[in-house]
Amino acid sequence: MLERWRSTVISILGAIAVLFLAVAPSSAETPAWPTRPVKFVIPLGPGAGADIVARLFGERLSTKWGQPVVVENRPGGDAFVAITTVINAHDDHVLLFSPASAYTAHPYLHDKLPYNIDDLVPIARVTNTLIGLGVVSSLDVNTLPDFIAKVKSMPFKLNYASVTGANDLLFVGFLANEKLNMSKVPYRDPVQAINDLAEGRIHAFVSAYAILRPQVLNGKVKVLALTNSEGTPALPDLKPAAKLGYPSLTFEGLIGISGPKDMPLTVRERIATDIRDVATAEPELPGRLATIGQVLNPGSPKDFGAALADQRATVRKIGDMLGMKAAQ
Repeated sequence: MLERWRSTVISILGAIAVLFLAVAPSSAETPAWPTRPVKFVIPLGPGAGADIVARLFGERLSTKWGQPVVVENRPGGDAFVAITTVINAHDDHVLLFSPASAYTAHPYLHDKLPYNIDDLVPIARVTNTLIGLGVVSSLDVNTLPDFIAKVKSMPFKLNYASVTGANDLLFVGFLANEKLNMSKVPYRDPVQAINDLAEGRIHAFVSAYAILRPQVLNGKVKVLALTNSEGTPALPDLKPAAKLGYPSLTFEGLIGISGPKDMPLTVRERIATDIRDVATAEPELPGRLATIGQVLNPGSPKDFGAALADQRATVRKIGDMLGMKAAQ
């Protein structure tokens, strides 16, 4: 009788344990996120491609998440300001929403970096940015060969600006490959360079099409080529430099979200899924983004990480060609 009672108690306890395990949260489940407002930190000023994309997605994600999404522009310091803001926050609600080109070339552009790239992890690929070589219309060139010929005829008399990071290195590599001599004009916030370009104070500007577009529409700036390997049917007049015979001016635009290194993968994957859901929820969104030179390309943390690795490999090739040594 005692043995039967003991067996019954054990069976009951076992059933309770199974029930508890069935209803208890699994450690693999996604932690509650977000629990408060989310901040997207942008390394460029208002009007840049990343800024426009961040605001479009932020508005829609705020509704989806039930929390405000704040876009904070932190230009300057070759994107160091924005990157260190995110890393030093130690907060999985403070995220870097940035062109990858803003930081993938940092080891080749600076002797020492104020951050460790391993302190950031990829969260989501969002869009590809169309990057263009724009020139002031008064320069009187209509094609990339025209531009090359003009620069060769006026060594060191023409100048240029470029957006931060890898695109700057790309253009330096292009100039070296074509044996061109131009002077660089530095800007704390490259977005400000577009007005100087339109007025002829600078002659060329490598930038996101979103920045160039207003002055293109005003007739003051011409886009001679894209650095992307592919364009978009929505902007058929924008041709990739590689397809015009200048592969040394090829670099993929890439915008994505990164976060602190201890951010759980389950949270990062959830954010990437929400980005994809937002990207596909509105049929008119791809066309709207295309007009500002953005092509939807949402992807997982793994996808974004692979794209970053590809971009760094491209930067490494340019650095090697220029005889540069990486800082780290």
